[in-house]
Amino acid sequence: MKCPYCGYREGKVIDSRPTEDSSSIRRRRECLKCQRRFTTYEKLETISLAVIKQDNSRQPYDREKILRGIMRACEKRPISLSQMEKITDDIESELYQSMEKEVTSTEIGEKVMRLLKELDEVAYVRFASVHKHFSDIETFMEELKKLLENK
Repeated sequence: MKCPYCGYREGKVIDSRPTEDSSSIRRRRECLKCQRRFTTYEKLETISLAVIKQDNSRQPYDREKILRGIMRACEKRPISLSQMEKITDDIESELYQSMEKEVTSTEIGEKVMRLLKELDEVAYVRFASVHKHFSDIETFMEELKKLLENK
């Protein structure tokens, strides 16, 4: 690891520990030349993932888009940010474990709806109304009836 202060390429690791979310390792290092200390983060390299949109265009996967959609659906609901981030983490984990390089936006939406349904029915209906493009009140009512039947 190159020292950010003097550019020397030799150093030693003083301390290693996982970050709070355990997604990376935080390492305290010391340069063997100038003895200055600095911190680095080591993170698992993931495969690049493309999302196939409904118009068949492709975009790079962006976890923040999923989180924003969940946050909109959960607005003014008793759901914490950590719960929303957990849903996003679970979806991301499923996507990367599948080892597929492409996923449709519909598949991602279905995963979000499945997890929101378990967490909060109102947030689920809000997300479903956007994801399933409810065009009128009848389709909205059909979804609510399905939800009530499964209770």
